[in-house]
Amino acid sequence: MRQAKLVIFSGLPGSGKTTLARMLSVYANAAFVRIDTIEQALRDLCEIAVEGEGYRLAYRVAADNLRLGQTVIADSCNPIELTRREWRSVAENEGCACVEVEVICSDPEEHRRRVEIREADIDRLILPTWLEVQSREYHPWTTDRVVVDTAGATPEESFRQLLDFMERRLT
Repeated sequence: MRQAKLVIFSGLPGSGKTTLARMLSVYANAAFVRIDTIEQALRDLCEIAVEGEGYRLAYRVAADNLRLGQTVIADSCNPIELTRREWRSVAENEGCACVEVEVICSDPEEHRRRVEIREADIDRLILPTWLEVQSREYHPWTTDRVVVDTAGATPEESFRQLLDFMERRLT
């Protein structure tokens, strides 16, 4: 049986993280756990104002899949040290390796354009404005991670860069 891994994607909205997380999930035949989907489902089905519930549910879904030997791709903004630490704890508790991936778009104009033109792919999900993206709480990193800068690159180019980083990290 192959060793399950937890790949934890992080990054601001519009950086390209969901695109890359999906591509990696297909490439690796891995489970895909997306916070936006879980949080919107909680809003729709439970009619609650979502705080940390989406992350806490995602940790459990990820752990279930890791226990089955399935690699999990976790897609979330993951902006604060607390959630980053909790994701790492999921991997540690399940005895599997984890890789943290921060996706950035270092070109502010390109990032803004992406945020302003993108459309939600989840029913009733309200996407953040550029101002909301800029003012989002986002803690500096204190741990090692793979950083993929998507500025000026196609999704395919960014994905190849991600795979190169992942190969070096996991070998």
